[in-house]
Amino acid sequence: MKLVFVQTGGTIDKDYPHTTKGWAFEFGEPATKRILEKLDPSFEFEVLTSCQKDSLEITEEDRQNLADLINHHEGDKFIVTHGTDTMGETADYLSKKVGDKLVVITGAMRPERFSNSEAPINLGCAIATANLMDKGIFIAMHGIVKEHSEMKRNLETGKYY
Repeated sequence: MKLVFVQTGGTIDKDYPHTTKGWAFEFGEPATKRILEKLDPSFEFEVLTSCQKDSLEITEEDRQNLADLINHHEGDKFIVTHGTDTMGETADYLSKKVGDKLVVITGAMRPERFSNSEAPINLGCAIATANLMDKGIFIAMHGIVKEHSEMKRNLETGKYY
């Protein structure tokens, strides 16, 4: 099995390097690379970047570029790291644009760089989903994996269910 991981930005990929503009968060290397280094996976993988944005800044053009990347890539199983605020919208968009491929969207409420981040668990759930499913658009968050149209979010707690 080969998995293609695609970075779009979001909290999972935010870093706090203190190098520019004071104390602002910045996007850099995909968090997926660091998580996979610790995992030392038994599957082939590739890590790509579609964009590096907070999900509230993702545009229709960004979503189309992501769909094009997935549709034109020879792979058939993709894990997209994404900001939590609009991952549902991106999942809905991809469900209309991506054919017979598997896309699992995941992210984190806290940056992967933080010691209390749930990013590794969320990414692990996405990887498990890729092992079990053949096609469709799924969201993996907070230990739950559901088809994108079935996933809901509690806006008070931020948790997916």
